[in-house]
Amino acid sequence: MSEAARETRFDREKFVQYAASRDPVLRDELITAHLGLAQHLARRFANRGEPLDDLVQVASIGIVKSVDRFDPDRGVEFSTFAARTILGELKRHFRDKGWAVRAPRRIQELYLEIGQATGELAQRLGRPPTMDELAEATGATLEAVIEATEAGSGYRTASLDAPSRDERSGSDTLGVEDRSYDDVDNRALLTPAFATLPQREQVILQLRFVNGLTQSEIAARIGVSQMHVSRLLTASLRKLREEIEGQA
Repeated sequence: MSEAARETRFDREKFVQYAASRDPVLRDELITAHLGLAQHLARRFANRGEPLDDLVQVASIGIVKSVDRFDPDRGVEFSTFAARTILGELKRHFRDKGWAVRAPRRIQELYLEIGQATGELAQRLGRPPTMDELAEATGATLEAVIEATEAGSGYRTASLDAPSRDERSGSDTLGVEDRSYDDVDNRALLTPAFATLPQREQVILQLRFVNGLTQSEIAARIGVSQMHVSRLLTASLRKLREEIEGQA
């Protein structure tokens, strides 16, 4: 019998003993012995805006729950059972604690899926994936992927006291005159006209004029050529102008 097989058998015997006795000393021993798995899985979620120490703590809670819930008679290895529990705890932590601006749960979960799919696709393709490729990988619609990506900006907000590039904090700009009031009438005309456009054209206009993306960046996101984006923008703006003139 190999060393790994002997360790697995010994581990299983420990869990059988604990299931029968619920000995707290044995429980602590099993938890301590598997903290390495928690640390390993926590590191997979590093660089997503949460401190690694916090992620290790969340994963360690998953180990504790796994030890308490594991049934050695079901024929499943503890590491397999624990990994599912730990990953569930980590994803729940990101979903419930990481969003400074609350987004719908489906959007939060899709945002996490997109993050994982982006890394996997980029490694396989050798380039950043397009929005269409992310939609296919996650099984979501293109519109849902774009919505979740844009909602990701609410995952973290900057402090009002954090300095900007001109060394002013956000609080320094509060209370100044809001010049956007002059645009209220224009928005009142534009909103119903915008709603008449096809969904794809609405997305492109939003990426260009709300999010400030270039035509090349939009093309990369939705998986078409820059020339095609240019044609769609021209056609969409013409439709908006005609619709607004018709309203007037």
